[in-house]
Amino acid sequence: MVATPIGNLEDLTARAANVLKAVETVACEDTRRCRILLRHIDASPGELLSLHDQNEAPAARRVMRRLSGGTDVALVSDAGTPRLSDPGFELVRAAHDARITVSPVPGPSALTAALSASPLPAAPCTFEGFLPARKGPRRQALTRLLQRPETTVFFEAPHRLAGTLADLEDLGAGERQITVCREMTKAFETIVHGRVAAALTHVGPLRGEFVCVLEGSREPPPSDGETLLELLLEELPPGRAARLAARATGESRTALYRLAIGRRGMVETRAGQAAAVSGDTSPGQEESPGSTEQGAR
Repeated sequence: MVATPIGNLEDLTARAANVLKAVETVACEDTRRCRILLRHIDASPGELLSLHDQNEAPAARRVMRRLSGGTDVALVSDAGTPRLSDPGFELVRAAHDARITVSPVPGPSALTAALSASPLPAAPCTFEGFLPARKGPRRQALTRLLQRPETTVFFEAPHRLAGTLADLEDLGAGERQITVCREMTKAFETIVHGRVAAALTHVGPLRGEFVCVLEGSREPPPSDGETLLELLLEELPPGRAARLAARATGESRTALYRLAIGRRGMVETRAGQAAAVSGDTSPGQEESPGSTEQGAR
């Protein structure tokens, strides 16, 4: 597993160059891009195999036949460390299943490069890879990530960066700190840090590859009871939702009930509703934690 430069060819390690010169077969995402790197180090392997997202399963079987026959194979991605938002999972899993040694040859990585240049905490962190391309799934992913207390790192395409930053602001994260890295290690490298709401004005041209390092939530993460309560409130009135959440998690029923009443009030205020949804008890009639369930069924 050979890490290759993310932009500057001088970042290739001496060990990586020696491996690429020594192996008989190199598996790579794009044979044309790989040949540029191989020519740079005067490496001429006997075989180049294409292994990318669209052909990973059959290509992994081809590579496994070489490995089973005793041939050493180097796997490289277009840039950076293999398997970090790049193909290679199927091959590594098959090699382990066959008890074939998998050796990392560490080196450049956009993930670690961005973390090293950001003033946000590097550990703990969540690596999300590329966010979903479509707006709906992307907002769902961001909603989930914004609840996490640790730093989040994700990749983004240039034509989607503005939409992603707008989504973050719309989801209430406009004041979060973010580091946006563009074209790292290349001639037009740009690294900016500041508020999400202002980031886009400082990034520069929306070209090249982007890595974003996002500040974690400053709010404490929801407890198991709170998480369950949110789901139950979609179908049940607050008293019953609090009772079931408390029973399942062992958390305070009274605290969960107060939280449920607050959440329900927020929902009704936003919707402009004067009464509860048909079939539930009204806010003034809602049972307290110690009452029976009469009328709630």
